[in-house]
Amino acid sequence: MSFNLRRFGQVTVIEVAGQLIVGNRQELKQMVLGELEQGSRSFVVDFALTGYIDSSGLGILVSLSKKIREAGGRLQLASLNEDLRRLFELTKLYTLFEIRDSLEEALSE
Repeated sequence: MSFNLRRFGQVTVIEVAGQLIVGNRQELKQMVLGELEQGSRSFVVDFALTGYIDSSGLGILVSLSKKIREAGGRLQLASLNEDLRRLFELTKLYTLFEIRDSLEEALSE
């Protein structure tokens, strides 16, 4: 499991490789909050290399979404596979997030 942070202009992209689970969710939280403190306001979490998100991973995404919105920012989720899309639909979390088919689509928004 790893997180890779990249910047595309004013957009901070965080790639999630592997799984987003209880054991690593704090690492993602600290990475995003650190960027938020440094002035970043536009975020894309790219799930192209992610196979699984557990309930704590979903919880941290909800928490980050709230903090980013409170700071006047924007959070998009990109490249969810079919299973992850179904998870967001079943939990109704798709209503909370801007979900894009690809990183390229998110960056063009």
